[in-house]
Amino acid sequence: MIAEDGLDYATAKRKAARQVAGDARIEGAWLPDNDQIEEEIREYQALFMGESQPAVLRRLREIALDWMLRLARFNPFLTGAVLNGTAGEHSDIHLQIFCDNAKDVAIWLLNANVQYDVSETRHFAARGYVETLSFLWKPSRDEEPVGIHLALYNTDDLRGAVRADPRGRLPRADARALQALIDESGATSTT
Repeated sequence: MIAEDGLDYATAKRKAARQVAGDARIEGAWLPDNDQIEEEIREYQALFMGESQPAVLRRLREIALDWMLRLARFNPFLTGAVLNGTAGEHSDIHLQIFCDNAKDVAIWLLNANVQYDVSETRHFAARGYVETLSFLWKPSRDEEPVGIHLALYNTDDLRGAVRADPRGRLPRADARALQALIDESGATSTT
């Protein structure tokens, strides 16, 4: 469901639990954690998408880098499946923006003729919700549009944003780190 349909982890867990147990409520302790799911996605992609997924991932990373460079004055960081390498053809790009005034980002998008929707995303440190600007970006006439989500954080949140997880992985990357991932990939560019 995640690899082929682009569902997020939480929705996929709920849907899979319903398929197995029907309407019975299943406690979260019985469900796989996100690290287990990520490992299974990697195995699935290696088995069934081994030839196409690396090129799709590289394309999404290149689009993310392009937008990070455009939004450089707002301290953008990449997070999610495009960063961790499990992104597929239905994956969106998730950027975290750290700036003093979220309205400046909205105004910048309007001046760039980007139409966006406003929603909320859970704060990465579980401190409520942050405003999120989402839009579809079509890099060229021949390509499918890509969803891009800009979660808007205060500049002060940047201090807590760079902590590694228990496995030592950083949950976000700046443009320089993303460029290094693209350079390491060795896959042929599709853009």
